[in-house]
Amino acid sequence: MFETKIRKVGNSAVMTLSAELLAILDAKEGDTLFVVRGDDGSLKIMTHDPSVAAALEAAEIVMDENRSLLAALA
Repeated sequence: MFETKIRKVGNSAVMTLSAELLAILDAKEGDTLFVVRGDDGSLKIMTHDPSVAAALEAAEIVMDENRSLLAALA
């Protein structure tokens, strides 16, 4: 578990991420992080957009199902 503080910067509230937490996330200053709320109220912090990953998985399924048709069109 990691503990961090929320502080005010201008009109925003910011959460400081330690170097250790950034290493675990494989993130660096300037990267975009995505926060998803779970059904149980938990938060998940990710370095990739989960909606993009879901769309890519769906596209891969469609391409696999229609491989011969797509090859003919190419």
